[in-house]
Amino acid sequence: MIPMLLKFVFPPPSSLFITAMSVIGVASLAGTGYSETRGKHLQYSKFWNVNSQKTTRNEIKLSSRTGMLMFYTPAFLAGVAAFALFPDEGFRFFLVSSALTIHYFKRVFEVLFVHKYSGGMGLDTVILISPGYLISTATIIYTQHLTRGVQEPPLDLKYLGVVLFLVGISGNFYHHYILSKLREKGGEKGYKIPQGGLFDMVICPHYLFEILGFVGISFISQTVYAFSVTIGSIFYLLGRSYATRKWYLSKFENFPKEVKALIPYVF
Repeated sequence: MIPMLLKFVFPPPSSLFITAMSVIGVASLAGTGYSETRGKHLQYSKFWNVNSQKTTRNEIKLSSRTGMLMFYTPAFLAGVAAFALFPDEGFRFFLVSSALTIHYFKRVFEVLFVHKYSGGMGLDTVILISPGYLISTATIIYTQHLTRGVQEPPLDLKYLGVVLFLVGISGNFYHHYILSKLREKGGEKGYKIPQGGLFDMVICPHYLFEILGFVGISFISQTVYAFSVTIGSIFYLLGRSYATRKWYLSKFENFPKEVKALIPYVF
């Protein structure tokens, strides 16, 4: 099993920190995804205060735009800082850092200019999510730095990774744009059943393409830690998409039953 893995990943660094982060990352994201399927949601977007049993009187509530900027900006800055902190690290490192920086730049751009908002989010959600993005981004970059001077895996996946990343980020942006057009009228805050693109087949095509983007980054990186982040993210987005479809079914009597959660015809 190990020799097979070493055909397409760098040998894991002898770092207890990286090993621990790989395990913790998968476990925490998978656990959060499972919680989503059980109705315990991260409190943002349409799931703000869904099934909440507590009063919001003592909660600090932020606007969605402010909260989401706090989600993504630190990770974006970590990607930018990588170019200054680790100059001349080689082409693969450049591709990994560039992909992460572009990924979070796109998210910040969408928060400012694309997304339409209907609710808010709690500060506790921001405190939970923002460090997670920052730490995973910084750790992917640092793990890539540790591969300097290490023999490359026999199977080079970085160019396939670039293609997958570009398809993923483009598809994710396109479907976010479709969602934003559902509220073209000023002040409109209600939810509608999205249509167009892959929305006619799955209710969360933006998550599907986000997964594709993460797979692309892990292929570019070819480190165990990058793959662990991708696996954890897949588990989380599976749970989140399941919960999203369940929410639409509960809110719209005319929601088409053939529309799946994440994977056309399958799930």
